[in-house]
Formats: sequence, structure tokens, C-alpha cells
Amino acid sequence: MKIPTTLKHKPVVVVENYEKVDGRLARNTDTQGLSLGLAQWNDRGKVDISAKVWRYTGEKWSRQSEELPLHRVLDLSILICRSLAHFQEAYRYEHLYDPQQPVIDRVALQGDAMTVAVCTDNERIHEDMKLFSQALNDDGELIGERLRTLSKILEDMGY
Repeated sequence: MKIPTTLKHKPVVVVENYEKVDGRLARNTDTQGLSLGLAQWNDRGKVDISAKVWRYTGEKWSRQSEELPLHRVLDLSILICRSLAHFQEAYRYEHLYDPQQPVIDRVALQGDAMTVAVCTDNERIHEDMKLFSQALNDDGELIGERLRTLSKILEDMGY
């Protein structure tokens, strides 16, 4: 299905077959495409690039489609990687984290640091940590394939 080009987000680079590769949801998803393009919130004279996840209900493009600035997409990638690294060693803790030290990492970004931490305000955090860990384990092959691909691309780019 073709991503619309008449809406406020203006696609420049697209993945129009995302429904075929959407992880465990492949071939059974409402996410039909991904795009990088000119953000819908652009003001006159100011241009931002955004990433967009395009969802289709079967009848129309969904209002649940999401658009994010590129730096947020990368910040989410950093969060994912730090979380994966934590869960590789989490078995050492009774509750898969140290309740006395819930901060996983502080990632330096632009003069400050993004604090990655276990959400201790979640009243069911012990149970949810186990469920999260199991889901990461179940999706290990899917996540690992994407991380290896990303690592290769970053290496090829000189990062």
C-alpha cells in the first residue's frame, strides 16, 4: 500500500512494505509503512525531519499513526540498548534489578545526561520486570537480527 503524500507529513524516504517485516506481527498488522520526511509541525522557514509510523485500519489511514523527531527515535534506540544490556545481567538480582540502585545508566547527551532507570513508582514493578524480561527473551531473535543489522550499518558509516 502506498504511503499518502498529501497529508501534513511529507515522506521523503519510505518503507511501504513494513507490514511484511513488523516483527511477530508481520503479515497481521495495521502498521503498513515507515517514512522519514518533513515534519507536520514545520513552521514557515523552519524545517524539521521526522520519522513516521503509518497505520491503516483497513479503510483509512489511522489517527494513531505516530510521528517523532529523529533525535527521539535515536533516544528510544539508546533506551532500548541500555535496557537490553541491563537485562543480560539482571538474573543476578532477585527482582531483576537492585531496588537500592534502580538507575541503570546515565547517558551523556548535550551537556546533561539521560537517566535510564527502573520505574520504581510502578506498584507491580517486580512482576512487570519478570514479564518484560520474558518478552525480551521471547523476541531475542527478532531484536538480535535488527541490532546486528543496525551495528553493521553504523560500522559501515564509520560509527
